[in-house]
Amino acid sequence: MVLGQNAIAPEIAAKIAAMDDKFSNRFIELDPAGYFIIFLDREAGEICADHYGNEINEQGLATDPETGEVLACKGDLKRVATTQYRGRSAKELGMKITEEANPCPLTKLDHALYLGREFVRAELALLNGSEYVQD
Repeated sequence: MVLGQNAIAPEIAAKIAAMDDKFSNRFIELDPAGYFIIFLDREAGEICADHYGNEINEQGLATDPETGEVLACKGDLKRVATTQYRGRSAKELGMKITEEANPCPLTKLDHALYLGREFVRAELALLNGSEYVQD
């Protein structure tokens, strides 16, 4: 098999994917400043990030600040975003959140790194027309 100049071997790609899956399933301490739901607005050519506030309970779970109910990761949450951020690229969106928002809706570095990775994935999906599903 001939690989393109910038391609990596399939076995290396598989190892990277397995490592990423492992990292995606580790315990993370949630950001008390809230969480983001990321999606694409293809008509506008933008990456969107809806920010939702939350509180963290004694068990380390995110709860609705108004009701105190634990926020499920899956299912149909009917919440209203506190803010929507939009950008044409991962960099533009990241700068709007970290440099322009006051106060910054992030308090944890690992959360910021995660968002950066997701924004790049969303940007690539926007550029190449593929589906984007937030990790």
